[in-house]
Amino acid sequence: MNVREDSLQSLQRWMLDTLIAPDGADVDTIAATLLPGPKLSPSACLAIYQRSYILRLRKCLEEQFPASYHALGMTLFDDFADEYLRVCPSDSYTLHELGRRFPEWLEDNRPDRGEPPEGRESWIDFMVDLAGYERDLYRLFDAQGHEGQPWPDIAADDGTLILQPCLALVEYRYPVAWYYHEVRAGRSPQFPVATPSYVVILRRDFLTHTYPVTRLHYRFLSLVAQTRHVPASLEALAAEAGYSVDDVQRSWREEVRRPWLDAGFFVERAMIGR
Repeated sequence: MNVREDSLQSLQRWMLDTLIAPDGADVDTIAATLLPGPKLSPSACLAIYQRSYILRLRKCLEEQFPASYHALGMTLFDDFADEYLRVCPSDSYTLHELGRRFPEWLEDNRPDRGEPPEGRESWIDFMVDLAGYERDLYRLFDAQGHEGQPWPDIAADDGTLILQPCLALVEYRYPVAWYYHEVRAGRSPQFPVATPSYVVILRRDFLTHTYPVTRLHYRFLSLVAQTRHVPASLEALAAEAGYSVDDVQRSWREEVRRPWLDAGFFVERAMIGR
């Protein structure tokens, strides 16, 4: 690396730091680095970009976490967003990844983090779960999918079925998927009570869908994700739950197999990568 390249990288690094943390740039350094405008000092010129940068990133987070924005309200959400952006600045060429660490950051910085589980505030648990759901939903927009390839039909052999690549199995402490879709429908739902919820989030034909499932179905799908073999997962589920294998297989064939195939839960192993 030559001196010119090193100087350019240093200037770029300084510019990014001043945009992320405006209070960290002193007036003398700004004046020595930037030219003034016709009617504005170097500091005033830089301030325009500082405000615009933060507002743009805030808006991006609002778009990625619309239900969290609704639940917290503009003022509190913006406070969280500003602090998050200070600690976790954008580190990717695309703003698609801007909110990647937001749910984890909320959990790590909750004000009751030092309290025992029974002493923690339930609304924070809800907000962490809600942000987690929104991130799970958002990341599947651009995840590797199965578009352009054939989907299995009812005649497919169970031994060939595996979960499709653009699918997430998620467990939450609150019905956050319900809350999210209420907000997106233009309604103003109340904070729900704590109720374990199990969901499948997937993308099929470039559309993202969320399917609530029971705890038992969630466990079965988790086994399929591990074993990549439906028949073996049915047998393992029967052993875990204390049901007969015949009953579990009958439930699979008569209750969930066709709806899940139609929804796009599964692809055939031989079709992956074609």
